[in-house]
Amino acid sequence: MKYKNIVEGIFVKRPNRFIAEVIVNGKNETVHVKNTGRCRELLIEGAKVILEESDNPKRKTKYSLIAVYKGDKLINMDSQVPNDIFAEAIVDGLIEEIGEVTFIKREVTYKSSRFDIYYEKDGKKGFVEVKGVTLENDGVVSFPDAPTERGTKHIMELIDAIENGYETSIAFVVQMDSIKYFTPNYERDKSFCDALYLAKEKSVNIMVYECVVSEDSIKVSKKVSGGIVFSNH
Repeated sequence: MKYKNIVEGIFVKRPNRFIAEVIVNGKNETVHVKNTGRCRELLIEGAKVILEESDNPKRKTKYSLIAVYKGDKLINMDSQVPNDIFAEAIVDGLIEEIGEVTFIKREVTYKSSRFDIYYEKDGKKGFVEVKGVTLENDGVVSFPDAPTERGTKHIMELIDAIENGYETSIAFVVQMDSIKYFTPNYERDKSFCDALYLAKEKSVNIMVYECVVSEDSIKVSKKVSGGIVFSNH
C-alpha cells in the first residue's frame, strides 16, 4: 500500500484518541490519528512522526498521522491498513497457511461477529480475523495494548466456526520489521490471551507476519521467525 503527500512532523501531545498536536514546518497543527489505541509507548513528546496530507479542502484536519519513529525503528500505526494489506497478500498467494483462493470478500458476518476476511478455495470456506500490532519492546511484539472484549468475542466465534466446518485464522500483522517473536499481552488483557490459547488448542490457525515499512508505504513481507510464544502456559 502506498501513501501520498507524505510530510514529517514532531509529536507534541494527544488531547484525545482521535487527534494529536504536531509541529509541521514550524507550525502547530491539529492532525487526525489513524489509530484509536493507546500507543503511549509510541506517541511521546518530541517523537518524529509521519503524516499524510489530505487534498480534501473540506476536511477538518489537513493531516493524518500514519507512522512514528521509535528510535531508529519506523512503526506504521494506521489501524485501517492491516486488513487491506493482508487481504492483498492472500489474493497474491503469499500466505502459505491459506494458499491460493478462488474467492475473497471483506467484512463478512458470522452469527454475531463480523470477520475481516472470508475466502473460498478447493470447496473449503474460511474466515480470517486480522489484528494490527504496534506494541514492541526490544524486538518482541505483543497484543493487545488495551483490553478488548470485542477481540475475545471474535476468538470464541472463530472457535465456533471451526467446529462448524470452516477454516479459521487469526492473523497478527506486525506493522514493522526485524521482529524476534510475538507474545500475547497477558498484563493488558488476560481474557483475550486465554481465549487465544484456547483457539490454538482448538486448531484455529494463528499467524504472525511482519511488514516492510517505509515512510510512504507498507506491505506484508514474511512470517515472524520466532512465531508466537505463550509465555504464561
